[in-house]
Amino acid sequence: MRKTHDFVVVGAGVFGAWIARHLRLSGATVALLDAYGPANSRASSGGETRIIRMGYGADELYTQWAKRSFPVWEQLELQLNAELLHRTGVLWLSNDSDEYTKAMLEVFSCNEILCEKLNAADLRQRYPELQFDDVTWGLLEPQSGILMARRAVQLLVFDLEKAGVSYIHGKAASPMGIGKVTDLRLASGDPVSGGTFIFACGPWLPKVFPELLGDRIFPSRQEVFFLGSPPGNDSFRPPKMPVWLHHRHPDIPYALPDIEGRGFKLAFDRHGDAIDPDCEERIVESGSLTHLRQFLGKHIPGLKDAPVLETRVCQYENTWNGDFLIDRHPDYENVWLVGGGSGHGFKHGPAVGEYMSELLLRGGVPQPRFSLASKKNLQARAVY
Repeated sequence: MRKTHDFVVVGAGVFGAWIARHLRLSGATVALLDAYGPANSRASSGGETRIIRMGYGADELYTQWAKRSFPVWEQLELQLNAELLHRTGVLWLSNDSDEYTKAMLEVFSCNEILCEKLNAADLRQRYPELQFDDVTWGLLEPQSGILMARRAVQLLVFDLEKAGVSYIHGKAASPMGIGKVTDLRLASGDPVSGGTFIFACGPWLPKVFPELLGDRIFPSRQEVFFLGSPPGNDSFRPPKMPVWLHHRHPDIPYALPDIEGRGFKLAFDRHGDAIDPDCEERIVESGSLTHLRQFLGKHIPGLKDAPVLETRVCQYENTWNGDFLIDRHPDYENVWLVGGGSGHGFKHGPAVGEYMSELLLRGGVPQPRFSLASKKNLQARAVY
């Protein structure tokens, strides 16, 4: 007889894996599917590292979710006996016209989050490698830092299998009809049966549900660079170099210090061209390297001639404003949609898993910001 799982989760990225974990901890039977494998190179969770930070300007919801997720990541690290978290600190570079970071100070105070305000002289003394003429002050989150993204998700899925979650390597077809779904058909022809189906498949969501999400989730091409610092120079490694972000700069740059010898990671948080996660070639544009060199020469001169050790083309899959999508499919009583997390969502994996388990198992109250109805078909990102 074919096994029917209580829950079937499609997508073994950070959201899908944490949802599967919370549901399994409740005693439910869970199947977890992925077409390419946990945190694969096509996935939004497939990069080497992701930032874990508390700062979201005046947006207290995501600050609270990050605060709730942080100790759960720490517990996972201890449970798996694997290094998943580096407390490098996260530095927000700012100026006097920056209301976003000013509001962050108030949110941090209300939520008892440790931070340190630095003036321009402090920044020059502590971080002489960074040269931004417009920066007049900064806000440091000393307890925040870096998550080892691919490693964390792959180890989490491996641990889920040991805990009884059925991991299935296969591509699931879109649900058919309306009403209630009883099974999903894999590309192999095999069915996967379940009581509730949760699609947490990141940039594939608009491909699985094109009519519903084709103009509500926007997968975009994002380029990342890893630079080699001069030999014997530790200025670009922690503790001398934290994670830093400068969202007031036209390029919206962010950087991660050299962790585990991979190099100094730098990217620009502007949305790139539309991307197909299945068939896009992951090669950076030649013009991007020219722009990178110009940026380094002006703002990080110590790396202006540094070799590019590695490049990566990943993708975002944002909703119109950057809020998550977590809602029931309007045509199916037992199908849920979870996505829109790119650019800032990885850190929130534990909170997303907890939130979904509350909705599915205990009748939790939905967050209106995550509803399908709140998603527009234009791009005006407000959540970073």
